[in-house]
Amino acid sequence: MAAISLGTFMLLVDVTIVTVALPDMAKDLDTTLADLEWVVDIYALALAALLLGVGSSADRIGRKKVYLSGLIVFTAASLVCAIAPNAGVLIAARAVQGLGAAGMFGTTIALLGMHYSGRERGVAFAVWGATNAIAAAAGPVVGGLLTEYLDWRWIFFVNLPVCLIAVVMTVRVVREAKSPGRQRADVLGTITFTVASGALTFALIHAHSDGWGAPLTLGMFVLAVVALALFLVVESRHEHPILDLSLFRRPTFTGIMLSGLILQGAAFAYLLFESLWMQTVLGYGPVKAGLYILPMCGAAFVVSTLAGKFGPFPARTSMGAGLALIALGSALQATLDAGSSADTIVAGLVVSGMGVGLVTPSLGAAALASVPFERGWPRVISLIGCW
Repeated sequence: MAAISLGTFMLLVDVTIVTVALPDMAKDLDTTLADLEWVVDIYALALAALLLGVGSSADRIGRKKVYLSGLIVFTAASLVCAIAPNAGVLIAARAVQGLGAAGMFGTTIALLGMHYSGRERGVAFAVWGATNAIAAAAGPVVGGLLTEYLDWRWIFFVNLPVCLIAVVMTVRVVREAKSPGRQRADVLGTITFTVASGALTFALIHAHSDGWGAPLTLGMFVLAVVALALFLVVESRHEHPILDLSLFRRPTFTGIMLSGLILQGAAFAYLLFESLWMQTVLGYGPVKAGLYILPMCGAAFVVSTLAGKFGPFPARTSMGAGLALIALGSALQATLDAGSSADTIVAGLVVSGMGVGLVTPSLGAAALASVPFERGWPRVISLIGCW
């Protein structure tokens, strides 16, 4: 539990830890905030594009090997980020970090499902959900502290000792597992899905700066559609596809996938913009901006912990209630206007955090319960992660 949670903590904390440091990065590296948006975006792009292929590889070559390899790659990339001499090197290293994070995130829940069963599995998923909440909470606050009192480079240096401890623990205590029998690698499926998800993510990132009608944006959307169509054709004909399309005939499985998509988009998409708004418009320091995001993460941690202690609750109940709370939290934040202070968003963040705490543990458990082990747990969890 500790070995897996440490890796999960580090890959997730690096999603949010950079948000409060972007203004200082731009000043130190003599670049613009617009260029440094890629410090955040390239990590998400690499993570989304590579997750499903990594999950498929874990089924064939071993979940522990893929998790450990991802952890090592993530650690090495963190060091390069910390010593990056310019924005180009930093962005490239963040892309490699995303590759390592895909190796970890594509296998964490499958490893938990393999090591625990029954009620213990429910508790393990609750701890995993609480770890997610702690990571989200620690990111802005720790990032603010390190940036304000040391230097922004320490937000990457701090990864090194934690990741090295996780590597040692993983080697010593985590069991290996892979799908039975020899499976032929689905190379075309991996390539077409990587291109489709990468092009779509790039188009969405690029659209807000150059416009939805810009040639590059439209070209990436077209590429994503074509690659997705090819992916569906390849998967329907491959003996061992990276994604078994027949799973989507199950209403439960499809509902879980949609819940994962809605959760990520509705609960977390605005945090980067709120952090930048507080620093560049309201004039808050990195620590103060991070502290305003903390109540959301604290609420998620408390609710996730309580759900693990008093649950398990039916997945439809906890996921439905959680998504409703996220919707309410978003509505509360929609009252923001040009004259608002940061206090305006706190109530909405707390309510959204409560929803995240309900949905996150249930999502992983329900995903594993909806698919037999032999159908490839890492692939299923990777698909949730791609959202």
